[in-house]
Amino acid sequence: MDFAGRRRSIALFIALGAGLISVILLLYIGWVLLNWRTGVLFFLGVLLLGVVLGGVMLNTLFLVREIRRNEQHDAFINAVTHELKTPVASIRLYLETLQTHALEDAKRREFYRTMLADSDRLLGTIEQILRTGRLGPGNRKPNFTDVELGAVTEESVARARTLYNLTQESLQFDRGPRVTIQGDPDEIQAAVSNLIDNAVKYSDKQVRVTVEIRRADARFVTLRVMDRGAGIPDSELKRIFKRFYRVPGLLATRVKGTGLGLYIVRSVARRHGGRVWAESEGSGHGSTFVLQLPITR
Repeated sequence: MDFAGRRRSIALFIALGAGLISVILLLYIGWVLLNWRTGVLFFLGVLLLGVVLGGVMLNTLFLVREIRRNEQHDAFINAVTHELKTPVASIRLYLETLQTHALEDAKRREFYRTMLADSDRLLGTIEQILRTGRLGPGNRKPNFTDVELGAVTEESVARARTLYNLTQESLQFDRGPRVTIQGDPDEIQAAVSNLIDNAVKYSDKQVRVTVEIRRADARFVTLRVMDRGAGIPDSELKRIFKRFYRVPGLLATRVKGTGLGLYIVRSVARRHGGRVWAESEGSGHGSTFVLQLPITR
């Protein structure tokens, strides 16, 4: 939770406490002035009880929400720390090995490839964090221009095949009709790449991902990313787009991430007048993510 949000929450708790104290003082003064009116005292007593109980319940709900947000924030910090330290430690280890040992050319080239991959992973994590800040409320507006969704998606598919060493059968792309949208190319690229990366990561051992583009109607185009992976419980379908949130489970503990990818997708969709949602028949039955964006008129 950002600093401004924390200040608003603290201000709300202070206002709630001040309000309860004011009501108690008013009722006490009323009791002193009107103690001869039994009916008024009964009414004021019931009102006081209701206000106090309501205030306690509301305060408890806010505290529970703050505790959950703090837990998610702590999980995010741990995940980011791991995502930043691991590639740095790996790169340092390979550099020390190159510095202290005479290696064959083949082994040295392998070390270079590994270090480049770790560098890409490190840059990807940093970019996710920076992009989350840029997509927050009150930040810059998208730089709208004509974007051909098929070309952007094809580039993201090619990148994922290279990054995860996938074949065309493992990651299939059905380009569909040529559709142009009004959007920020960098943000659209980030949203599509995050959906594809998410599908590949949660496919577990055997990757079978299909990406397709279709016209939903005359106004919207739909990008679907379908996998046969872990699936999503029905109770989690809406929560997965929250910032820092990750679906609990064994696979989630093995798949590293910051919990920002789907939040970025939802933010991009909203900034472009579209929406995103997830579909799944439950755990073990795969999932489908649908990104819907308005077509350029």
